[in-house]
Amino acid sequence: MLRQLEGSQAVAETVALCRPEVICAYPISPQTHIVEALSRLVTAGRLAPCEYVNVESEFAAMSACIGASAAAARAYTATASQGLLYMAEALYNASGLGLPIVMTVANRAIGAPINIWNDHSDSMSQRDSGWIQLYAETNQEAVDLHVQAFALAEELSLPVMVCMDGFVLTHAFERVDLPSQEQVDAFLPAYEPRQVLDPDDPASIGAMVGPEAFTEVRYLAHARHLQALERIPSLAAGFERAFGRSSGGLVRGYRIGGPGCEDGAGADAGADAGADTVVLALGSVLGTVKDVVDELRDAGSAVGAATLTTFRPFPFEAVRALLGRTRRVVVLERAFATGVGGIVSADVRAALPDAEIRTVVAGLGGRAVTKASLHDLLAKEDLDPLTFLDLDQALVSRELARAARRRRSGPSAENMLRDLDGGG
Repeated sequence: MLRQLEGSQAVAETVALCRPEVICAYPISPQTHIVEALSRLVTAGRLAPCEYVNVESEFAAMSACIGASAAAARAYTATASQGLLYMAEALYNASGLGLPIVMTVANRAIGAPINIWNDHSDSMSQRDSGWIQLYAETNQEAVDLHVQAFALAEELSLPVMVCMDGFVLTHAFERVDLPSQEQVDAFLPAYEPRQVLDPDDPASIGAMVGPEAFTEVRYLAHARHLQALERIPSLAAGFERAFGRSSGGLVRGYRIGGPGCEDGAGADAGADAGADTVVLALGSVLGTVKDVVDELRDAGSAVGAATLTTFRPFPFEAVRALLGRTRRVVVLERAFATGVGGIVSADVRAALPDAEIRTVVAGLGGRAVTKASLHDLLAKEDLDPLTFLDLDQALVSRELARAARRRRSGPSAENMLRDLDGGG
């Protein structure tokens, strides 16, 4: 059913259609609207049977999800930013125990300094926690990915993180095609857990494992992630057959080449000449990137785009199949590893050792990634290996000079805010 509604509301209603039996909630912007909407659905009796658990922290939210999932309940929660960091210890427990919890991450910058706006530094910080990570480009895809996430998590007995850009998607009102309960029930089987804590058949999970088997335990977790690389495209294909629209998958191309250019979940539908330069990104920024690609294609430039939907496990073969003939790949990153540089681009470089990989850090803390800036960027033939898009070099230089002059130069963030306000 087509409806005009907020992204958070659309996700909440879709999660409810997946029939979670336990929802653990702690508010933190910008995900709060999701759990508030689910609370209303539970209170109104529209989502039943379901136990809605108000907890005292994000750590408690994930801990309660772990207990619920281990006791054979379909469990769900949502968080963002510092909240995701606060539950980090429990994230590793959930994946290590192989529990099929689904969690929405409304992507938001992490501090300090405090910033409530969107980038990907929160979920990227947990990229090695053992959770599958899926990134939504639009609110429609956020809806679709949640249905697929429950199916994937429960088939492989692995937790899945569905990441959607905070505010940009969570608080945006747009037209979304919500599935019916009958459609979701037909696509998502009833939950049959692989492991259950049953008082009538006591067992221990998460027991101490010494050196004699710990490597093997970790290897099996890796093996299940590799299985996900096979199941994600087939789930996306099954979703398209059942719901009539393409969504999800591993990586998709946009105006990269002619028909038949496989992208791991379908084909690049354009009939353009092969792209010399491809901009690869995750999340909602792809909308702006695709607009710029269209304008550059109209002007005769061989530029394309690639949407990375699955970041963990990283789809090396699918990226190689899609971009193996591309001369230059510009990876647009909404987070970066301090002292190193690109996060996503490190994996892209491993997948494409013969390509020219350029890292562009953009949109940190909610800064707009504009078409004008992307046009200027892509007009440069010789990009530096690491570029910070729209960096105010004069502001940075002033603070570096201040720190060099005075040992007690004060906090950089506050100093630069005063400089911007003309305070000196």
